[in-house]
Amino acid sequence: MKTLPIRLTPGQDLREALEAAVRTQGCQAAFVLSGIGSLVDARIRFAGADEPLRVCGDSEILSLSGTVGVGATGDGGRGHSHLHMAVAAATGEVLGGHVAPGCRVRTTAEILLVLLPDWAFTREPDAATGFAELVVKARGG
Repeated sequence: MKTLPIRLTPGQDLREALEAAVRTQGCQAAFVLSGIGSLVDARIRFAGADEPLRVCGDSEILSLSGTVGVGATGDGGRGHSHLHMAVAAATGEVLGGHVAPGCRVRTTAEILLVLLPDWAFTREPDAATGFAELVVKARGG
C-alpha cells in the first residue's frame, strides 16, 4: 500500500480526476481514505434511482469514500470506480449517495488515496444483485 495525497482544482471532474491520478501512478486499484472540498452542481444518485440528482449551485463535500478502479490497457483504461459522498448544499441541507459523473470541483478537493499496486478492481454482472459488482483480482496472477 502507498498513500497519495492530491488536490483537485476548479473545474476538474471529481471521478475522472481520481481515476486519472490512479492511472498516472501505474495502479489499477485504490480506495479513498478521506476527501473534502467543494463542488458546483454536484450530481448524486440515490439508492434505487435511475438518474442522478443535480444539487444546483455550490456545495461542500463532507465525506467521500469508495473504491477507484482503472481498467488495464486492453480494457481501454475504462474506470471501475464506486464512490459515495455526503454533500451540504448552500442551504445546509445534507444529501448523500453515489458520485455520478459530472461533479465539478468548485474551489478545491483534498483527497487522500491509498494505492493498491498489487491488485486490480473490475466490475462484472452479478446474477444475485442484477448489478455490475466489484471483482478483486491480484495483478499478474
